[in-house]
Amino acid sequence: MSDLRVRSIDESNLETVIAADVDFEGEMSLTDPILIKGRVKGSITTGSSLYVSEQADLEAEIDAPVVSIKGSVAGDIQARNRLELFKSGRLTGKVRTPDLIVQSGSIFNGSCSMPDASASGADAGEDARATQRGADDIRSEEGDT
Repeated sequence: MSDLRVRSIDESNLETVIAADVDFEGEMSLTDPILIKGRVKGSITTGSSLYVSEQADLEAEIDAPVVSIKGSVAGDIQARNRLELFKSGRLTGKVRTPDLIVQSGSIFNGSCSMPDASASGADAGEDARATQRGADDIRSEEGDT
């Protein structure tokens, strides 16, 4: 059994930190890791890791390689490599990630799809739609006999 290791984040190593007293509404687009301690409403896209601290409250659509949640997030998440939900974390929404780690005590209300890590988002989505069309065709043929 593997354990989710709680690693501390050294803020001095991060270029972007949204402080606990910040209330941000809008779109964020970053290339570097970001730590959010405050409130964010909108969308967040980053080419690196997104860290959500225990006191953070997000209502956002998120697209990042790695999403690590210790606070509250409501919204859809595309975590291209991994999503980590710690015991203090609360997540409501649709998740798409090839690797989901959920620590006991966390709260996750929503759905999760786990594409093959080697498949691109567009290809995986098309594969899922093609599989559904195939299943619908089989059900239709069974009804005709």
